[in-house]
Amino acid sequence: MSEATVKSNSAERFLGTEKISRLLVKFSVPCVLSMLVSALYNIVDQVFIGRGVGYLGNAATTVVYPFTVIALAFALLIGDGSAALFSLSLGRGEKETAHKSIGNSLILLLIAAVLLTGAGFVFEDQLLTLFGVTEGAYQYAREYMTVICAGIPFYMVTSTLNGIIRADGSPAYAMVATVVGALINLILDPVAIFVLDMGVKGAAWATILGQIVTGILSVVYLFRTKLFRLSKASFKPEKGICVQILRLGLTSLIIQISIVIVMSVANNLIGKYGPLSVYGADIPLSAIGIVMKVFAIVIAFAVGVSVGGQPIVGYNYGAKNYDRVRETHRLITIINCLIGIVSMLLFECAPQAIINIFGNENELYNTYSRLCFRIFLSGILLCCIQKSGSIFLQSIGKPVQSTILSMSRDVIFFVPALLLITPRFGVVGMLWAAPVADVLAGGLTVFLIVREFRNMQVNV
Repeated sequence: MSEATVKSNSAERFLGTEKISRLLVKFSVPCVLSMLVSALYNIVDQVFIGRGVGYLGNAATTVVYPFTVIALAFALLIGDGSAALFSLSLGRGEKETAHKSIGNSLILLLIAAVLLTGAGFVFEDQLLTLFGVTEGAYQYAREYMTVICAGIPFYMVTSTLNGIIRADGSPAYAMVATVVGALINLILDPVAIFVLDMGVKGAAWATILGQIVTGILSVVYLFRTKLFRLSKASFKPEKGICVQILRLGLTSLIIQISIVIVMSVANNLIGKYGPLSVYGADIPLSAIGIVMKVFAIVIAFAVGVSVGGQPIVGYNYGAKNYDRVRETHRLITIINCLIGIVSMLLFECAPQAIINIFGNENELYNTYSRLCFRIFLSGILLCCIQKSGSIFLQSIGKPVQSTILSMSRDVIFFVPALLLITPRFGVVGMLWAAPVADVLAGGLTVFLIVREFRNMQVNV
């Protein structure tokens, strides 16, 4: 037996025997930091744009944001699906499937990156209109999106390989690669905006240069893997493996596409009903954009903990170690409850402190922004639990249940609530759609998770 095989077997047994809390720290901490840093890419842009350009610049990035989420959605569809299949296959002892899942995922990634980048350049104006651009923010949005499109392939490479690298037992490497890119963005943003006076275009260039570096570092990892080795056979397309990757990654796609749907509907409703209020359209558009970015930071914590636990859950579920699966889920839920409680208290008690980070605006802007934080994010605890639950179902190979749950909060409950509430109560009333959706999706989460645990007891 080769030294590489011995190391591989040892790493696999580690997932099935090591103390759960220790494993969760090993995998989740780097994962949380990676996802947090990814979320901060957009936050950093908004902070510097808010101070260097103003709220119209932030409104522009809010409009472009859904397109980057679409790219992330397809990257995670492939990356998380491949990582889930990889972990489940290792737990079942199916090493050939585990290895081929990586090679096939890279083929899917290449196809998706080319198609999305092309679509971004060709349909730029149509996409901005779809995402609710206003007349005041249009020029800024066009400048920002043109540059962002050029970096989409690198962004997708990073997002796809992150999940694979974590599943291979190297969450720290994934974290470092992401952090390096974020630091480059953080350093270049103020230089481009304030020193070179490049405005939103400068912020976009700072973003994609960071993504390029992170993408290169992620690709380099493929030459130093732990549990798999890529060969020519790995890149031979196999329909069955590709279907499994896409099936298992569907939840991640739905979670991100749900964000796009919500933001597109909300932005367009703001464009229609905002002018009928004292706030106009641009103030709510900018404020909602900031709230969604802060929301993404909290969800990065919740999802990071859950995704970090994915290799543990997937391996042990595949090996039928159900007690370890239940214990992993219990710890993840406790951590996410703490994240949700702390976030909720912060948003309710000190929203203005967060708003000030993004620049000093007039009192009308601040008033609406405070309402956004206190109402829109009042159900953040339930949202953390719901996002975690959908990832757990994905990890145990339950794509149908996971997809239903991942769609529930944003698509099934939130969008209809927006469409019902906004025409009657305007751009302030629309904020109540989020907590309504959180309560309903939280109840569905409890039902589906309890049912799966009962099924595990039957299958013991």
